[in-house]
Amino acid sequence: MLQLSHSISKLPFQYPFTTSKGTKDCQKSLVVELTWGPGIKAYGEAPAIDYYNVTVEQMQADLESKRKFIESFSFMDPKRFWHFLHHLLPTNPFLVSALDMAGWDLYGKMKKKPLSDLWNSESKSSLQTDYTIGIDNIDVMINKIEQHPAPIYKIKVGTADDLEKLIQIRKRTNSIIRIDANAAWSFDQAVLNLPTLNQLQIELIEQPLSKDNYEGTAALRKLTNIPIIADESCVGLQDIEKCKDVFTGINIKLTKCSGITPALDMIKKARQLGLTIMLGCMNESTIGTAALGHLSHMVDYLDADGPLLLSEDIATGIHYDNFKLNTSQESGLGIRMNSFPISI
Repeated sequence: MLQLSHSISKLPFQYPFTTSKGTKDCQKSLVVELTWGPGIKAYGEAPAIDYYNVTVEQMQADLESKRKFIESFSFMDPKRFWHFLHHLLPTNPFLVSALDMAGWDLYGKMKKKPLSDLWNSESKSSLQTDYTIGIDNIDVMINKIEQHPAPIYKIKVGTADDLEKLIQIRKRTNSIIRIDANAAWSFDQAVLNLPTLNQLQIELIEQPLSKDNYEGTAALRKLTNIPIIADESCVGLQDIEKCKDVFTGINIKLTKCSGITPALDMIKKARQLGLTIMLGCMNESTIGTAALGHLSHMVDYLDADGPLLLSEDIATGIHYDNFKLNTSQESGLGIRMNSFPISI
């Protein structure tokens, strides 16, 4: 029989983190612990994200309201567990994701295999994660780049002086630059920006226009060879078909799509439709980032820099080798909690 526990994590960023959606100085998350049988403990994580109207308090309330059903579930298979959770908690995909992640961690520990082995994949990906630079004044953004040399940067944009900032950043680094507007640009603004973005050799543009502006994004795509990646426009499996003729690729985030189980289906579907795939993060700790590490060999781009942006962590089990995310060969997620309940 399963036993369920949960705790709140509140981890500070090294720098205030600003996107077009707002600024935060810490990342608040719900961490769940599933205990099964002879003391096997497994973990999952779901960050609170304001623009998705997700709070830790609501996740905790939903979790407690369904505790008896979750603890009485006869766990054998994580995919079956996800389908149970999906119907039990139909309006809280972030919470389902945390529980699904813990279910996969538990299953790996039961089988005494890391998740990458269960999927016949590799624990060491050849992909390098980007390092995200949030919106700020240009001097601060350049200082962050100088303090954190990286092979790939993701630059958050969505201000009137985006181009000037990007020009100044390009003068100071030859690294790959990706940009992420978080749906902040208008179509006209994006069109005006394209010539300069080409000159600056921007690798890709993530979610330039509003999430429902498929027509505008399709028109924008015809005007540039820079790949355009869907984020807010592609939440779950049901959105991929709508993106296939509009975007070059999609960004899969475990929390928004409701977990590892649907992410595996999304990867398969995107490949069938010829879309490139980014694995994205929402500034999770090592727990959520380890899950990305086990999936990373299946995708084209990796945005898994959560632990690099945070000044504290709650677990160990991953390491970055020249920005390549490597996971432990221990079973399940391969992470070890520093303490539980979390004392930070």
